[in-house]
Amino acid sequence: MATVAAVIASTHHPFYYRASTATGADRPPFADAWVAKIEAFRETLTKARPDILVMVGSDHFHQLWLDNMPQFLVGKAPYFDANWYNEEREFGLPRMRLAGDEQLAGHILRNGLDAGFDLAFSNELRIDHSITCPIITLRPEADLPIVPIYTNIFAPPLPRPGRFVELGQTIRQLVESWPIDKRVAIIGTGHLSLELGGPRQFGAHGPDPEFDRKAVDWIASGDLDGCLAEVTLDSLHLPGNATHGFMDFMLMMGVAGAGAKADHVDSLDLFHTMEAYFTWYPNGVPA
Repeated sequence: MATVAAVIASTHHPFYYRASTATGADRPPFADAWVAKIEAFRETLTKARPDILVMVGSDHFHQLWLDNMPQFLVGKAPYFDANWYNEEREFGLPRMRLAGDEQLAGHILRNGLDAGFDLAFSNELRIDHSITCPIITLRPEADLPIVPIYTNIFAPPLPRPGRFVELGQTIRQLVESWPIDKRVAIIGTGHLSLELGGPRQFGAHGPDPEFDRKAVDWIASGDLDGCLAEVTLDSLHLPGNATHGFMDFMLMMGVAGAGAKADHVDSLDLFHTMEAYFTWYPNGVPA
């Protein structure tokens, strides 16, 4: 059977690549601190010695649009191209081609259906920065096959937060039931409080520091009950107009398990968002 070697959750700031590679006067003052945090975070994946990465993210209206918006979609292809032109132009992200693992993707799809999730799939999925940014931060060699899973956090009607948690629990069960002796890291990226195109986008910090503080505590301590008691589709409008991406963090809490305390917790307060990084080792911290 496959082993879940690590469960990892993080934000996916698209400017990290540009900030971390800039030099001289172009290098932002916070770049060195950011790079140091990312390098420590990266080591948590390296220690897990994964063979395959299951990557949870959300398409930013690049390939999925209002004419066809699945709630949960699995990429099932031998390769995935990335990024999109606007991401290259605006964020300086490189073009990438990542290998897929069709066998694990097929297992998740078939058994996900049997577990009560009518998962959509795509054999022609082009992926964006919600998945490539964690590759850049956690595995810049981009040498491991991936299974991308996209969630709908943008286009109502959205699944409720509890459904994201249930999907996370199911993904964990599906990976652990795969009858192949591989080490799998499950990686998901979301948002804390976030404002896009609104009056709170470019403040001195994230739009709702109190929500961010509570969110980090919920995730780090595995407090699913406390999180689910406060977080609803309506409440997520209050911390910022794009905060529904926090449901992908809740999905990863479902993967890690209720009450599971993160083995690595870190954060960085940037000028308009709180970046956050979490790692769990379900079978104990690797030696």
